[in-house]
Amino acid sequence: MDYFFMLEEVLLTKRPEEKIEKFNIFYEKFLNNELQFNNEHIACELIEPSYESYLDIVKPTALPKIKNFNTDEGKKYLLHTILHIEYSAIDLALDAALRFKNKPDQYYKDWLEVADDEIRHFLMLEELLGELGGKYGDFQVHKNLFEAMQETPEFLRRMAAVPRYLEANGLDQNPKIMEKLKSNNDPFNRKILKALEIILEEEVDHVTKGDVWYKYACDLENLPYDSTYLEIIEDVFPGSTKRKMDLNFEARKKAGFSCDVLKVLSKKSDCV
Repeated sequence: MDYFFMLEEVLLTKRPEEKIEKFNIFYEKFLNNELQFNNEHIACELIEPSYESYLDIVKPTALPKIKNFNTDEGKKYLLHTILHIEYSAIDLALDAALRFKNKPDQYYKDWLEVADDEIRHFLMLEELLGELGGKYGDFQVHKNLFEAMQETPEFLRRMAAVPRYLEANGLDQNPKIMEKLKSNNDPFNRKILKALEIILEEEVDHVTKGDVWYKYACDLENLPYDSTYLEIIEDVFPGSTKRKMDLNFEARKKAGFSCDVLKVLSKKSDCV
């Protein structure tokens, strides 16, 4: 069985439960070295996200802001928002492991590990949402992550824009959500906090993997890491280097960001 052919079938599967089942079969074969790599395979062009047929997709500006985490409805909306990010991240990891050919074995191993983690995060959050009587699809969603994937079919740009920008932004936002949840120490908030702690720790590893392969891509073209990164994210996400970002310095430094880049993004003169 060909690695790329089988993985593409997983990526294109629409329903989460079917996708996860197919991935588990594929991943076991991968770990057991039962797959062949046909590097002549050309990955399909993705026109719409895999969830397009069963989720109500709107522009991000049309989504309500989460204000109150202390009601069941607020908790459900928060969980659904993060759940959709995790599901989108599954497809991002699968596409990274599919689209780029002739990479070192460790590259494919890394991104399939990320996909496996994102699936576990998705299932963990889906279970919590179910405890509140909710399900995936109860709320509107946006497709920003999918669009970023569409806009970065090149290896260098993908590694810069997705793990080192979009996922890294999660390192900044997760602790802020956790602080709001801690303000009301009810039992269910503690369950959500436990899940977010796991996600934050593992997302640092995901961004680190992205950092490794971003720098690998730069080295292939003899490009400087920091200035190239800033140029790419400004091109893919206009204004991203101009605004002041509230960064999780500790997590970002652990994931491989330089102080020079952190100072540019945060508009601070130090790196603490």
